[in-house]
Amino acid sequence: MKPNSGTLVINIMNGGKAEAYEGVYQCTARNERGAAISNNIVIRPSRSPLWTKEKLEPNHVREGDSLVLHCRPPVGLPPPIIFWMDNAFQRLPQSERVSQGLNGDLYFSNVQPEDSREDYICYARFNHTQTIQQKQPISVKVFSMDSLNDTIAANLSDTDIYGAKPVTERQPVLLTPTGSTSTKVELRGNVLLLECIAAGLPTPVIRWIKEGGELPANRTFFENFKKTLKIIDVSEADSGNYKCIARNTLGSAHHVISVTVKAAPYWITAPRNLVLSPGEDGTLICRANGNPKPSISWLANGVPIAIAPEDPSRKVDGDTIIFSHVQERSSAVYQCNASNEYGYLLSNAFVNVLAEPPRILTPANKLYQVIADSPALLDCAYFGSPKPEIEWFKGVKGSILRGNEYVFHDNGTLEIPVAQKNSAGTYTCVARNELGKIQNEVQLEIKDPTMIIKQPEYKVIQRYGQVSFECIIKHDSTLLPTVTWLKDNDELPDDDRFLVGKDNLTIMNVTDKDDGTYTCIVNTTLDSVSASAVLTVVAAPPTPAIIYARPNPPFDLELTGQLERSIDLSWIPGDENNSPITNFVIEYEDALHEPGVWHYQTEVPGTQTTVQLKLSPYVNYSFRVIAVNKIGRSQPSEPSEQYLTKSASPDENPANVQGIGSEPDNLVITWEPLKGFQSNGPGLQYKVSWRQKDVDDEWTSVIVANVSKYIVSGTPTFVPYEIKVQALNDLGYAPEPSEVIGHSGEDLPMVAPGNVQVHVINSTLAKVHWDPVPLKTVRGHLQGYKVYYWKVQSLSRRSRRHVEKKILTFRGNKTFGMLPGLEPYSSYKLNVRVVNGKGEGPASPDKVFKTPEGVPSSPSFLKITNPTLDSLTLEWGSPTHPNGVLTSYTLKFQPINNTHELGPLVEIRIPANESSLILKNLNYSTRYKFYFNAQTSVGSGSQITEEAVTIMDEGAGKAMASRQVDIATQGWFIGLMCAVALLILILLIVCFIRRNKGGKYPVKEKEDAHADPEIQPMKEDDGTFGEYSDAEDHKPLKKGSRTPSDRTVKKEDSDDSLVDYGEGVNGQFNEDGSFIGQYSGKKEKEPAEGNESSEAPSPVNAMNSFV
Repeated sequence: MKPNSGTLVINIMNGGKAEAYEGVYQCTARNERGAAISNNIVIRPSRSPLWTKEKLEPNHVREGDSLVLHCRPPVGLPPPIIFWMDNAFQRLPQSERVSQGLNGDLYFSNVQPEDSREDYICYARFNHTQTIQQKQPISVKVFSMDSLNDTIAANLSDTDIYGAKPVTERQPVLLTPTGSTSTKVELRGNVLLLECIAAGLPTPVIRWIKEGGELPANRTFFENFKKTLKIIDVSEADSGNYKCIARNTLGSAHHVISVTVKAAPYWITAPRNLVLSPGEDGTLICRANGNPKPSISWLANGVPIAIAPEDPSRKVDGDTIIFSHVQERSSAVYQCNASNEYGYLLSNAFVNVLAEPPRILTPANKLYQVIADSPALLDCAYFGSPKPEIEWFKGVKGSILRGNEYVFHDNGTLEIPVAQKNSAGTYTCVARNELGKIQNEVQLEIKDPTMIIKQPEYKVIQRYGQVSFECIIKHDSTLLPTVTWLKDNDELPDDDRFLVGKDNLTIMNVTDKDDGTYTCIVNTTLDSVSASAVLTVVAAPPTPAIIYARPNPPFDLELTGQLERSIDLSWIPGDENNSPITNFVIEYEDALHEPGVWHYQTEVPGTQTTVQLKLSPYVNYSFRVIAVNKIGRSQPSEPSEQYLTKSASPDENPANVQGIGSEPDNLVITWEPLKGFQSNGPGLQYKVSWRQKDVDDEWTSVIVANVSKYIVSGTPTFVPYEIKVQALNDLGYAPEPSEVIGHSGEDLPMVAPGNVQVHVINSTLAKVHWDPVPLKTVRGHLQGYKVYYWKVQSLSRRSRRHVEKKILTFRGNKTFGMLPGLEPYSSYKLNVRVVNGKGEGPASPDKVFKTPEGVPSSPSFLKITNPTLDSLTLEWGSPTHPNGVLTSYTLKFQPINNTHELGPLVEIRIPANESSLILKNLNYSTRYKFYFNAQTSVGSGSQITEEAVTIMDEGAGKAMASRQVDIATQGWFIGLMCAVALLILILLIVCFIRRNKGGKYPVKEKEDAHADPEIQPMKEDDGTFGEYSDAEDHKPLKKGSRTPSDRTVKKEDSDDSLVDYGEGVNGQFNEDGSFIGQYSGKKEKEPAEGNESSEAPSPVNAMNSFV
């Protein structure tokens, strides 16, 4: 036996025989508190005996007959594994015709000529001794009818009649088991193996049934070409008669195996250890079952309890030991033995009588760290007798922890299901029993979760390029993260091309083998997150570059594996057009209910070309597939063939069932009808059921057509109803529907809110209170309360006006509300009404309240008139909204100098009944600014301002109006002057342009210097002035010429007159010096008498006259 251990070691490696140690062993462990014993341990040496020598005769058999080759292996421990082989150590082929039985024999249902051979060898493998024994080869010779006839013919004369019967077919006959019935006993939990092997030609087919029941689903398997029925984990329910039926074209044979499942003892309740305090009571319970029923026996410290030392606190009652008022001497180890003919159970349970104060085993000040929004488990392992009670506190002076936010485990552990930041801190565990108490503190820290804020993204990279995946993380500052990169869930290749940075992975010189999925894993001591991305390596673009396009549609859709609720769809992908297909989208059409409408069914990864689709009953399905790549979606494939599923009862019931009354005496039940494909079959209808809630009524039901509403009449007003709507069709009902609560119709509320009180907070705000109405008088869903309030009159004016009621709505069961926007110093009335879904109830009695005074608005106007050298007259109007009783007016004014600086401020208080004032002793020719407001007892209102100027002297006559100001400083005057200057500038520009247009009448520079500007040369041939003609229109005029056509100067003519140069009429010049008639095509009238000159003014004169 090993030192300091209860392990017994038997070593025969250095000599000795295993047989010497064969026997039954049991271990006993003992101390002062008692003795425990182990189960019996049986040691038997393994055996692999040799085959007994026997003389084997060759087997001569006729073609078509059955044959059994017996193996009969030697009995070993454990039993050997049997298999048949030939001389070349090749397993002999087996089939429905030739197979090995459970006993190791080789069965031929019918032999064929190819079965002839001399090396049928049975092998027995003893696994424990690692040896294989072989039987002597068995010879089989099969005689066919043709060869037998040839042999007979060679030995008979021509006159003899000969001939063997040809191979005849035979109906099945069972080779094993024999007879028509047999029995089989198996133990509970084991594997049940039943075998039937039949002879016959053609080869029979085996089928299994259980009489009066079904073969257990999920535990039944068929082996050896269905000749062996295998049921795993058998129980008593598997007992019964099992029939195997062998059948071929000529008939059938059957055999019934009566199976009885027995059971070695198994635990129902094994005894559990007891820790008791002196004086406490307790029980040990030992309950087991089996077939046959096991017997229960008790031992105390390994000795049968009948002969064990007596204990007055102990009483044995069958499978229970009852302890009453135990003492420390009652400590012992008890064994319960449950046994029947198929085995036994043994269990130890100690009864430890202790008187111990509490002890906490969790280390003090243990630190727990968890991630926010994760569970936190704080340990408080304890020990004590009696069992201590555990309480948890948070903080130094915290109260005991209770409530749904905590879970208290029996082992003392405190669980915080969702730990938040405010869950951090010190937690105290207190353990107490009647012998004392002890406490322990632990610390909880909450850490921020680790997150990948920028994940690696899908990349398509050309061969020999460079690619980088980012993995940027955010983590708690007190945690140290480690980042690991994987390729296809394995370590990165050991290659210098892979560069791992702080927050990225870079792959240099990418090759095709780099294609795959790259995963970034971030680990801390508390959590772990990961993100993945796919790298697709494509060939480098040729010249010209590769064109990436949407994939071509899939083709060759095929439906296989048709079942009632599923079908397999496969397809061949189209060309991906240089961009890998990422996924396939499968759509379906229901030609029975919605022909021509395609619906989304599912989608699968781009590497998958087959999918199993879930189907609904009573749908005529067609499918199509769409390929998707990074560029976009392909055109849909051609539809698959149609597949009509069988009808069935509905799988689901209508959704969104509601019950809402439209009138006080009805209940309108509505629901969302099932869609066509959800009906699962023809004849869709609905069973509508209702009953009044909290009243012992039976369900009332009605079956309606495929509609979405049913109205129940004659109901009480606004009472709750339980409602359910169940779908059905011609094949049956849907599952039982869930119940919903609805209400019959509402009616107007019956009573008004009572005890309405108003508390005025200030001059514009009041708070109103009321008592809620009883819910039964609401007669509907309580939506809230409405407060109607209106101004009756202003207390300052005593004048009534049109009453405009205001309404405020307060949702829910509120009993107060604020009334804003009230006018000061006014009288108001209000009432309150309750509101439900039908409308408003009666109003409460009107409540009158008054608002206090407030500050007034500004005076309605301020006028300044009658300016003199040293006085101004002020007139004003009272405020539009006095908001109280006016007490006075305040006037402030101050002078303004030419630089707009303000002088000293003067203030005057004016009685409230005044409406004008004459200010005297002012400075002459001075501007003043005035500020004017009104006051109530609450305070001053907003002010109005004006400005005015005293006149310079009395002789100047009446001064301008009080609003007169220095015009040179006003913005409008400055703007007007700027506009005038701009117009003058534009006019000058226009004159200059028109003067120089087309080179009209240029004057030579030498004329500017000529002594006599009135003497100019004249052309001899046409009589025009030299240098003055226009090359375009030959107009013989030039501004500035003062010489008539006869070379004489008329003194009485104006220097600027050119009338004589008109075209037969008195020509008129424009301001640019050109003829008006020449350019306008019409004659101008002569200037009226009284003008100083008939000449057109020059541009300069014209401009001067304008100015």
